[in-house]
Amino acid sequence: MTNNLIILPVMLQFTLAIVLLFFCKRIAAQKIISIAGSIVAVVIAVGLFRQVYEKSILTMQAGNWKAPFGITFVADTFSTTMILLASLSALAVAVFSTVSIKRARMKFGYFPSFHFLIMGLNGAFLTGDIFNLYVWFEVIIISSFVFITLGGKKVQIEGAVKYFTLNFLASMIFLTAIAVLYGLAGSLNMADLSGKIQTIKNQGVVQVIAILFLVGFGIKSAIFPLYFWLPDSYHTPQAAISSIFAGLLTKVGIYALLRVFSLVFIPDDFMKTLVVILGGLTLFSGGLGALVQTNMRKMFSYMIVCHIGYMIGGIGMFTAAALSGAVFYLIHDIIVKTNLFLAGGLIYKINGEVNMKRMGSMYEQYPALSLLVAVPLFSLIGVPPLSGFWPKINLMSESFVTGNYYLLGCIIFGSFITLFVITRFWSEVFWKKREALARKPYIRYFDQMSRSQKTFLITPIVFLSIISLYIGLGAENIFRLSNHIAAELVDTSTYIDAVLGAATTNVTP
Repeated sequence: MTNNLIILPVMLQFTLAIVLLFFCKRIAAQKIISIAGSIVAVVIAVGLFRQVYEKSILTMQAGNWKAPFGITFVADTFSTTMILLASLSALAVAVFSTVSIKRARMKFGYFPSFHFLIMGLNGAFLTGDIFNLYVWFEVIIISSFVFITLGGKKVQIEGAVKYFTLNFLASMIFLTAIAVLYGLAGSLNMADLSGKIQTIKNQGVVQVIAILFLVGFGIKSAIFPLYFWLPDSYHTPQAAISSIFAGLLTKVGIYALLRVFSLVFIPDDFMKTLVVILGGLTLFSGGLGALVQTNMRKMFSYMIVCHIGYMIGGIGMFTAAALSGAVFYLIHDIIVKTNLFLAGGLIYKINGEVNMKRMGSMYEQYPALSLLVAVPLFSLIGVPPLSGFWPKINLMSESFVTGNYYLLGCIIFGSFITLFVITRFWSEVFWKKREALARKPYIRYFDQMSRSQKTFLITPIVFLSIISLYIGLGAENIFRLSNHIAAELVDTSTYIDAVLGAATTNVTP
């Protein structure tokens, strides 16, 4: 019965989405159901994480079809950590959405789409089969496309076209790679492929398939050079939508890269060099993009691209220490990027602007809120001892030890660019005196809100800021977790034994 816990994160989100469809005209009920369901999701995620971390990997074969023939779900430390992070982020966004999303958009299926999106993410984290990973990616794309177009503004449609086109291309490349891989190995179960892929004589074809997976997942992760869709689309929806995109959508691509390249395509020297180069270029190009922005949301979007480079670089080095640093940064980045876009939504509500040049005086007028927003901003920079500092030090150290001086230089460059960009942002928005603007009225949306609305707007930022502070101040615990995950990624024997050896003992969902 314990193994049924694996499917609960997926089934809960599916149930919430279906139930919410019956309350499409009852906004108050939708808000209550979404928040209550998100709290339950966190409880389930905590229980599943503890079960796996303290005991062993859980597997489930749907319909009792033995691996590698059936649909396999696997809950190991890495996947349950991602489920937990996704649940925490989703709870914060659900609360924030109750105030920030307009009622008209809620009537057009905002909350059902939100929970379908989280369902897709959870499914992608838990699947043990590459084809089903593709299926969950499509669920994510469909739900997120609904999100981007919700409201129907011109800038949203333009962003949605770019988003859909590049992600559709990535899906086609992904599906092509799956078809060739199945024709070559006769299996799509990742644990089963781990052994079979090594026995294929034509390793040149295997290398080509690996590159196809790298391109497909790389587009979804927004790595260089096919990242431009992200800053052109993530700034268009409202802050609640952008925050879940920023925190989780690109990270599921990183998760897929880590999973596939640790289980199936073990990187050789050529692949390591290629991924390291791409990681450095992603850091460099994302940083330069953020440097020239005056639009707050676009600047944040380029910061997503820039910081993806840290994780890609860690994957490229592919040592236990580098993977630990990449996983630590992944944990930090999910929370801080979600919080960053929520904080951006709060800043917009206060200033009525996204152009940094037209903002100012926020610290003078709202000192407490400014200090709250400083937590994700300074965590993003990596000011010691906040959460962004520790994985950067880890990745810098490993770059030096492994002789990847190019990557080390790019990491240092990305760190300084982040420091400069966020310092400039703080100066423009918080310290600079705001000038009177004759052409556009100074709209204080925040001041027009009731006390309860302000509470629902601020509480999620406080919640995620506390988690960020824990990640930074409790870095020893996070390093212990990331080291454990990295060890499982380097030595996958436990994962493989759990999937292929437990097939006869699993229960039917």
